[in-house]
Formats: sequence, structure tokens, C-alpha cells
Amino acid sequence: MNPIDDYLILVEGGPPSNYAGWSPDVPGCVATGASIDDTVHEMRSALLGHFAVMREHDETLPEPSGPGVYVERTTAAA
Repeated sequence: MNPIDDYLILVEGGPPSNYAGWSPDVPGCVATGASIDDTVHEMRSALLGHFAVMREHDETLPEPSGPGVYVERTTAAA
């Protein structure tokens, strides 16, 4: 298992602009892409690079907060 698999990646935006990805566990680490899949791929690469730099500086890697859960959004009753 890849160690970055435990980090939650959130994806926002989309057409007509690019998507943006970020992780609440790793402040400052972001990526963009033309699709959700591209953005997740770029964000995984960004996390690996971010962690490599943290290791070079003897910084402690952040703990992952765990998996996310989707909840159905409903409209409030009128």
C-alpha cells in the first residue's frame, strides 16, 4: 500500500475552469487538473514531492485524518 493512500484529497471547481485539489492534512500542498482524475493524479504527485522536501528538512510528516465520507446533500423543505 502506498503511504499517500491514507491522505484525504478534496477536489473543487470544474467547468468552465480547472479543478483544484488539496488535502486538509497537508496545508499548502495543492494541485490542479483539467478533470477530476487528472487533479487526483497531480495531487498524489504533489503529496509525494511535498513529503520528500519535508524529509529533506527533517520535518515530521503530518498524520492522515483518514478517509472521507460522502453525504447526500438535500434541499431544505420550503
